[in-house]
Amino acid sequence: MKNLMMINGVKAFIDYDPDAETFRGEFVGLNGGADFYGESVAQLEAEGAKSLTVFLEMCQERGIEPYKNFSGKFNVRISPDVHARLNEIALSQSISLNAAVENAVNDYIAHSA
Repeated sequence: MKNLMMINGVKAFIDYDPDAETFRGEFVGLNGGADFYGESVAQLEAEGAKSLTVFLEMCQERGIEPYKNFSGKFNVRISPDVHARLNEIALSQSISLNAAVENAVNDYIAHSA
């Protein structure tokens, strides 16, 4: 699991590259790429703040929404056996397949935090 850092209210995932002895950060939920690098946590935070500022300024100049909008819809591909079993469980609980999937995803999120 990647480490998470908040920079100016925006989440970023952090990786460490042992070969380069450098941290790499990448912002989450932006409508484009904005990554940053540093050799220490302090440098990573400073570079992340700079990268985010540049990204947001560019978006403003170009009239682009900087943050992704999520519709709440996405396709899920699972095996037919899992699909059938999930459908059975949903029916037995008198809920829709969508509600069953949302419950499973919420449970996954709760146990991943």
